[in-house]
Amino acid sequence: MGEDTARRGGGIAGVWELVRGFPAPVAYPVALALLACAEVLIRVGSLRENLALALLLGVCTTLPLTFVLGADRAPSVRAGAAVALTSAGVLALAPFRALTLAGVVGQLASVYWLGRAGAPRLSGALVLPYVVLALVSQDDVTTRVTAVLVATLASATAATGITHHVRNAALVHSATERAFADTLLAHAARGERARIARELHDVVAHHISMIAVQAETARLTTAGLPPDGATRLLAIGDTARSALTEMRRLLGVLREDADVGVTRRPQPGLRQLMELIDESRDASGSRTRLIVSGPVTPLDPGIEVTAYRIVQEALTNARRHAPGAAVDVELRYTEDDLAIRVRDNGPGPASPTAGHGLLGMRERATMVGGTLRTGPAPGGGFLVEARLPVRAEVLV
Repeated sequence: MGEDTARRGGGIAGVWELVRGFPAPVAYPVALALLACAEVLIRVGSLRENLALALLLGVCTTLPLTFVLGADRAPSVRAGAAVALTSAGVLALAPFRALTLAGVVGQLASVYWLGRAGAPRLSGALVLPYVVLALVSQDDVTTRVTAVLVATLASATAATGITHHVRNAALVHSATERAFADTLLAHAARGERARIARELHDVVAHHISMIAVQAETARLTTAGLPPDGATRLLAIGDTARSALTEMRRLLGVLREDADVGVTRRPQPGLRQLMELIDESRDASGSRTRLIVSGPVTPLDPGIEVTAYRIVQEALTNARRHAPGAAVDVELRYTEDDLAIRVRDNGPGPASPTAGHGLLGMRERATMVGGTLRTGPAPGGGFLVEARLPVRAEVLV
């Protein structure tokens, strides 16, 4: 007997493993069909006269679910399979009392998936035969109770499927609206940035040009001008022209009437850092020195531009908030990152966390995967510290 039990258990396990190998829209109906046939065989005493028909109805109330499940089913195929499944369920219940529990589950799954697939009318209509059967089965209490139970469960299941469909459709519609709104906003933002860039170029370029012209005019027309003053005026003119060229390079591409003849220079890097230190020293008249430690290696161009801009902004802040103060610019190369320290011995800005310059430096560092810290330096002054990755693959 133990061997028979083991043999039956192995057979059931083998059938289940076979069913599990099918795709879900096929595996579940096949499993329900097997359960329906097993239930009919268990109830063979009451169904002996119609055993073959009961087995056929058990299969017909479950296997058509294969054509209902799955998002790739055609609506007509899904509707026909659902109608066939419901017809078999009503026929199994009314004349033969052969409706199985697996058949009820198949009916509930059918109306649910119809509602979820966007066929709410058909999903609700398939509940009506059981309602009619409950009304006309006055003498057969068992059939009437079963029909009422199936109609109630099917109504709730259909409502659940329809609710899921409505919610999913609302989510898709909302996501589409948000994507459309984001697209419009992005276009509007790009247009506004282009407009601001054009106005900034046109207005500020005029004033910077006037600065260069006036500095050159003052240098050439002022009688008795000391040589140092003439040098300073010449430096002012050169700085204004350099700023004008760089602004045209950055913003000119956004102008509708951009001059194709504008000269474009490569982005600055650490090789130009010494020139920047010299310009800062000449402009402020204070002591500014560059300290480099570690093996100097070429870095990714984006890293070098970021490092240059951070040092440039830090020197500008030092001249603005600590005029005449000594400034140390330190670069420390390591295998993993480039450490930048810019420190002055002045009083520091009154509000070190405010201002677009510090925010711009922090955004530049974050953009290449680095970090930046600013604040009062130990012993006085102001300190800007940044760490930038040295390899391009570290960038985010």
